[in-house]
Amino acid sequence: MDTLIPTINRLQEVFLTVGAEVIQLPQIVVVGSQSSGKSSVLESLVGRDFLPRGSGIVTRRPLVLQLVNIAPLQERQKTENGNGINQNASNSYSGVKAEEWGTFLHCKNQIFTDFQQIRQEIETETERTSGENKGISPEPIYLKIFSPKVLNLTLVDLPGITKVPVGDQPEDIEAQVQEMILSFISNPNSLILSVSPANSDLATSDALKLAREVDPDGRRTLLVVSKLDLMDAGTDALEVLLGRVIPVKLGIIGVVNRSQHDINTQKKLEDSMRDEQAFLQRHYPSLASRAGSRYLAKTLSRLLMHHIRDCLPELKTRVTVLSAQYQTRLNSYGQPVEDHSATLLQIVTKFASDYCHTIEGTARYIQTSELCGGARICYIFHETFGRTLQSIDPLGGLSELDILTAIRNATGPRPALFVPEVSFELLAKRQIKRLEEPSLRCVELVHEELQRIIQHCSSYSTQVHNLVAIELAYINTKHPDFADAAQVSASVNSQQAEALDGGKRWKNEKVAEEKAPPAGFGSPSKGRAINLLDTAVPVARKLSSREQRDCEVIQRLINCYFLIVRKSIQDSVPKTVMHFLVNFVKEHLQSELVGQLYKQTLLQDLLIESQDTAQQRTEVAQMLEALKKANNIISEIRETHLW
Repeated sequence: MDTLIPTINRLQEVFLTVGAEVIQLPQIVVVGSQSSGKSSVLESLVGRDFLPRGSGIVTRRPLVLQLVNIAPLQERQKTENGNGINQNASNSYSGVKAEEWGTFLHCKNQIFTDFQQIRQEIETETERTSGENKGISPEPIYLKIFSPKVLNLTLVDLPGITKVPVGDQPEDIEAQVQEMILSFISNPNSLILSVSPANSDLATSDALKLAREVDPDGRRTLLVVSKLDLMDAGTDALEVLLGRVIPVKLGIIGVVNRSQHDINTQKKLEDSMRDEQAFLQRHYPSLASRAGSRYLAKTLSRLLMHHIRDCLPELKTRVTVLSAQYQTRLNSYGQPVEDHSATLLQIVTKFASDYCHTIEGTARYIQTSELCGGARICYIFHETFGRTLQSIDPLGGLSELDILTAIRNATGPRPALFVPEVSFELLAKRQIKRLEEPSLRCVELVHEELQRIIQHCSSYSTQVHNLVAIELAYINTKHPDFADAAQVSASVNSQQAEALDGGKRWKNEKVAEEKAPPAGFGSPSKGRAINLLDTAVPVARKLSSREQRDCEVIQRLINCYFLIVRKSIQDSVPKTVMHFLVNFVKEHLQSELVGQLYKQTLLQDLLIESQDTAQQRTEVAQMLEALKKANNIISEIRETHLW
C-alpha cells in the first residue's frame, strides 16, 4: 500500500494541465479560519519553515502539496555509486546533492534546496495571478517536497476563512473563499482536514460548519484541535479530543503550534516537536500517544492510503468511462485539414451525392416526421399544384357583359350573323392567363424545397412563363379534343328553339331587335346626345335571345378549351420543373460547386477551421491522452499492493 500515495501523485501530475477536477482524485483538503494554525500544522508535517506568514489572508491560492519520502542522502549516494543508477530515478531526483528539496510545476527543472526560496517563490507566484491587493485566485500552485523526514502524503492548503475584507480586498471576499473551499471539499473522494483552535468555541467553528455542509455524517472529516497550550488556565480539551463534543468519524487529534516567539527566534521544528510531546505528556498523558504532529502525519498517511485503496475501483471505472466519452467527442471534431485540395473535392462530392439521394428518396437517413426532398416535390406536383388548378373555374371572373362586349368589339361596325372567332380567342387567352400564377407558385414551392436541401439554386421560372406564353400564342381550335363551334352553336339554337315554342318568339324578338337602336346608344327623343364611343352593353338591360345564345356559345367554347389547356399545363409544369430545375441541379451541382469553389485563392479560406473548434479538439485530445496515461498508471497497481 505504500505505493498508493505516489500513484495518486503521478495521477495528479498527469491531470495538472487539463484539470484534475474531472477525475476527482483522492486528496486531503486542509480547511481552517485565519490564524487557526493551518500553516503551523502543515509545516510540522514537513519539518521545515516554507509557508508565507503575515497578517490577513496569506494563503491566497490553493497550494497542492505533495510530500515524497526519499532515502537519506548518504544512502542515495551509495546506491548511485554502487549501481550506477538511482532506483528512484523515476521521481526526478537522481543525482541531487541535497538532503531535502522542493520543486514547483511552474518552474520546470528548477530545484529549490533553500526553503526560504520556496517561501519566496510561493509569494511571487501568488502575486502573479492574485495581485498584491490580498485578492484570491482559484488557480493552484503545485509544490512537491522530497525529504527523508516526511511521509508520503498529498494535501491541498486553501485560503483561511475570513469575515472582514482588509486593504484592497473585494467586499465579497468571505463568499469567494467559502466558494473555493466548497469546490474542493465537495469532491466525494477528498478527506477534509478541519483545523480549529482549542482556545475558541468549536461549536461555532467555520471550518467544521463548511465540512458538515458536504459531509454531514463526518465520514471523511478529521478534526485537528490546534493551540492546545493557549487554553485558559484550568481548562482543557479532553472532552473534545475524546470525541464527546464534536462527532467526526476519522478522529480528533490535538497539536501544539509554535508560538510567534518561536517563529521569530527561528526555533527549530525538531525542538518544537519535542516540546509538544512534553506538553502532551504533562497535560494529556492518556492521549499523548494519539496526539501531536508526528501522530497526525502517520494518521493522515494511513487514512489517505486506505481511502485511495477504497476509491481505486470507482476511480478506474470513471477513467474508463471518461476515456470512451472523450474519444467520442474527439471523433466528432474530425481531423484537421492537411490536403485542402483533396478535402474540398471530397466534401463537394459527398455533398452532391447526399443531395441527389435526398431528392431520389435513397438517403441514408429517412425522416419520419415530415415529407422532404423528392417526396415533398411529388406532393407539390400532384396535391398542392393539382388541387389548385382543379379549383379554378374556367369561366371564373368572366361575366356575360364581358362576353357581349368582346363580341361587339370583334364585329366592328356591322353586326355579324355568327359568333366571331376573335372574341373567343380574346376571352380564352384571358382565362388561360389565370393558370400562370399557380404554375409559378409551383416553381417557387419546389425551389423552396431545394433550398431546404441546399442554399444555392438558380431561378428557372422563365420556363414556366414560356409554357403559358406558348398556350397564349396560338389558340388551336382544331385541337382533337376541342368541341366543333358549329355543333355547339346548333346545340344552343336547338335548346333555345325548344324553350321559345318552335322559334316564333325568337323571330319576333329579332325583328324588334333590328328596329331598335344599337345597344349602348341613348334615345334622341329623350334628349340624350348620341355617344358614338359608348359601345358597352347596358348592365341593366335584359339580354335578347340572340345575345343569350352568343354568350352561351362562347362560354361553352371557353370552358371546353380551358379544360384542354389546364390539363396540358397540369402535365407540362411538373415535367418542365423536373427537367429544367430539379434534374438540372442534380446533374450540374457537383461540377458547378467544383467550378466555383475549386480556386486556389479560396481553398485556404473555405477550409479554415474556427479557433473554437481547433481549441476544443486540442483540449479534448489532451484530456484523452491524460486519461490514457491515468489508466496505465492505475493498471500498474497489483491486487497485492492494496493490502
